[in-house]
Amino acid sequence: MSPLKDRVTEDMKAAMRARDALRLGTIRLLLAACKQKEIDERIELDDAMVVALVDKLIKQRKDSISQFSAAGRTDLADKESAELLVLEGYLPARLSADQVVAEVARLVAELGASGPGDMGKVMTAAKQRLAGNADMAQVSAAVKQALAK
Repeated sequence: MSPLKDRVTEDMKAAMRARDALRLGTIRLLLAACKQKEIDERIELDDAMVVALVDKLIKQRKDSISQFSAAGRTDLADKESAELLVLEGYLPARLSADQVVAEVARLVAELGASGPGDMGKVMTAAKQRLAGNADMAQVSAAVKQALAK
Protein backbone atom coordinates (compact mmCIF):
# COMPACT_ATOMS: atom_id res chain seq x y z
CA MET A 1 0.00 0.00 0.00
CA SER A 2 1.26 3.48 -0.82
CA PRO A 3 2.33 5.80 2.00
CA LEU A 4 -0.32 8.35 0.99
CA LYS A 5 -3.05 5.73 1.06
CA ASP A 6 -1.82 4.59 4.50
CA ARG A 7 -2.03 8.19 5.69
CA VAL A 8 -5.60 8.50 4.38
CA THR A 9 -6.57 5.30 6.21
CA GLU A 10 -5.03 6.57 9.45
CA ASP A 11 -6.82 9.90 9.03
CA MET A 12 -10.09 8.00 8.62
CA LYS A 13 -9.50 6.23 11.93
CA ALA A 14 -8.71 9.55 13.60
CA ALA A 15 -11.87 11.12 12.16
CA MET A 16 -13.90 8.20 13.50
CA ARG A 17 -12.44 8.66 16.98
CA ALA A 18 -13.05 12.41 16.84
CA ARG A 19 -16.59 11.87 15.52
CA ASP A 20 -15.88 14.33 12.70
CA ALA A 21 -18.66 13.31 10.31
CA LEU A 22 -17.76 15.63 7.43
CA ARG A 23 -14.07 14.69 7.42
CA LEU A 24 -14.93 11.00 7.80
CA GLY A 25 -17.38 11.09 4.91
CA THR A 26 -14.90 12.84 2.64
CA ILE A 27 -12.10 10.41 3.49
CA ARG A 28 -14.40 7.44 2.93
CA LEU A 29 -15.31 8.90 -0.45
CA LEU A 30 -11.62 9.10 -1.35
CA LEU A 31 -10.91 5.56 -0.15
CA ALA A 32 -13.92 4.27 -2.09
CA ALA A 33 -12.61 5.95 -5.25
CA CYS A 34 -9.20 4.35 -4.65
CA LYS A 35 -10.72 0.91 -4.10
CA GLN A 36 -12.90 1.28 -7.21
CA LYS A 37 -9.87 2.17 -9.34
CA GLU A 38 -7.91 -0.78 -7.94
CA ILE A 39 -10.74 -3.19 -8.66
CA ASP A 40 -11.52 -1.82 -12.12
CA GLU A 41 -7.93 -1.87 -13.32
CA ARG A 42 -6.67 -4.73 -11.09
CA ILE A 43 -3.71 -2.74 -9.88
CA GLU A 44 -2.27 -1.51 -6.61
CA LEU A 45 -2.36 2.31 -6.50
CA ASP A 46 0.86 4.20 -5.94
CA ASP A 47 1.10 7.74 -4.57
CA ALA A 48 0.94 9.34 -8.04
CA MET A 49 -2.31 7.55 -8.83
CA VAL A 50 -3.83 8.51 -5.48
CA VAL A 51 -2.88 12.15 -6.10
CA ALA A 52 -4.51 11.93 -9.55
CA LEU A 53 -7.71 10.65 -7.90
CA VAL A 54 -7.59 13.46 -5.35
CA ASP A 55 -7.17 15.95 -8.21
CA LYS A 56 -10.20 14.46 -9.95
CA LEU A 57 -12.32 14.67 -6.79
CA ILE A 58 -11.20 18.27 -6.21
CA LYS A 59 -12.19 19.19 -9.76
CA GLN A 60 -15.62 17.63 -9.15
CA ARG A 61 -16.01 19.63 -5.94
CA LYS A 62 -15.08 22.88 -7.68
CA ASP A 63 -17.62 22.20 -10.44
CA SER A 64 -20.29 21.41 -7.84
CA ILE A 65 -19.53 24.56 -5.88
CA SER A 66 -19.99 26.73 -8.97
CA GLN A 67 -23.23 24.93 -9.88
CA PHE A 68 -24.66 25.17 -6.36
CA SER A 69 -23.66 28.82 -6.03
CA ALA A 70 -25.33 29.66 -9.34
CA ALA A 71 -28.49 27.91 -8.15
CA GLY A 72 -28.46 29.79 -4.83
CA ARG A 73 -27.84 26.63 -2.77
CA THR A 74 -25.23 28.02 -0.39
CA ASP A 75 -25.81 25.18 2.08
CA LEU A 76 -24.67 22.58 -0.46
CA ALA A 77 -21.89 24.84 -1.74
CA ASP A 78 -20.56 25.20 1.83
CA LYS A 79 -20.56 21.40 2.28
CA GLU A 80 -18.66 20.94 -0.97
CA SER A 81 -16.18 23.67 0.08
CA ALA A 82 -15.52 21.86 3.36
CA GLU A 83 -14.92 18.60 1.46
CA LEU A 84 -12.61 20.46 -0.90
CA LEU A 85 -10.46 21.63 2.03
CA VAL A 86 -10.17 18.07 3.36
CA LEU A 87 -9.15 16.74 -0.06
CA GLU A 88 -6.60 19.51 -0.64
CA GLY A 89 -4.79 18.30 2.47
CA TYR A 90 -3.70 15.19 0.55
CA LEU A 91 -2.09 17.04 -2.35
CA PRO A 92 1.65 17.70 -2.46
CA ALA A 93 2.87 21.28 -2.43
CA ARG A 94 1.84 22.97 -5.68
CA LEU A 95 4.07 24.99 -7.97
CA SER A 96 3.53 28.73 -7.99
CA ALA A 97 2.22 30.48 -11.10
CA ASP A 98 5.73 31.73 -11.94
CA GLN A 99 7.18 28.23 -11.59
CA VAL A 100 4.48 26.81 -13.87
CA VAL A 101 5.22 29.45 -16.53
CA ALA A 102 8.96 28.74 -16.29
CA GLU A 103 8.41 24.97 -16.54
CA VAL A 104 6.11 25.38 -19.55
CA ALA A 105 8.65 27.66 -21.26
CA ARG A 106 11.32 25.01 -20.66
CA LEU A 107 9.04 22.32 -22.15
CA VAL A 108 8.23 24.43 -25.21
CA ALA A 109 11.94 25.00 -25.80
CA GLU A 110 12.79 21.30 -25.34
CA LEU A 111 10.09 20.17 -27.76
CA GLY A 112 10.72 22.94 -30.27
CA ALA A 113 7.01 23.73 -30.23
CA SER A 114 5.66 26.78 -31.98
CA GLY A 115 2.12 27.86 -32.59
CA PRO A 116 -1.23 26.57 -31.35
CA GLY A 117 -0.93 23.40 -33.42
CA ASP A 118 1.64 22.02 -30.97
CA MET A 119 -0.67 22.44 -27.96
CA GLY A 120 -1.38 18.70 -27.69
CA LYS A 121 2.28 17.74 -27.84
CA VAL A 122 3.23 20.24 -25.12
CA MET A 123 0.27 19.33 -22.90
CA THR A 124 1.13 15.63 -23.09
CA ALA A 125 4.67 16.35 -21.93
CA ALA A 126 3.41 18.78 -19.28
CA LYS A 127 1.00 16.19 -17.86
CA GLN A 128 3.83 13.71 -17.52
CA ARG A 129 6.17 16.19 -15.86
CA LEU A 130 3.79 18.30 -13.76
CA ALA A 131 0.97 15.92 -12.83
CA GLY A 132 0.22 16.26 -9.13
CA ASN A 133 2.50 19.27 -8.74
CA ALA A 134 0.44 21.87 -10.58
CA ASP A 135 -3.15 22.67 -11.41
CA MET A 136 -3.55 21.44 -14.97
CA ALA A 137 -5.96 24.27 -15.84
CA GLN A 138 -3.21 26.71 -14.89
CA VAL A 139 -0.71 24.69 -16.95
CA SER A 140 -3.05 24.73 -19.96
CA ALA A 141 -3.40 28.50 -19.75
CA ALA A 142 0.39 28.87 -19.53
CA VAL A 143 0.87 26.60 -22.58
CA LYS A 144 -1.66 28.62 -24.60
CA GLN A 145 0.10 31.82 -23.66
CA ALA A 146 3.55 30.42 -24.46
CA LEU A 147 2.46 29.11 -27.86
CA ALA A 148 0.67 32.34 -28.80
CA LYS A 149 3.96 34.25 -28.82
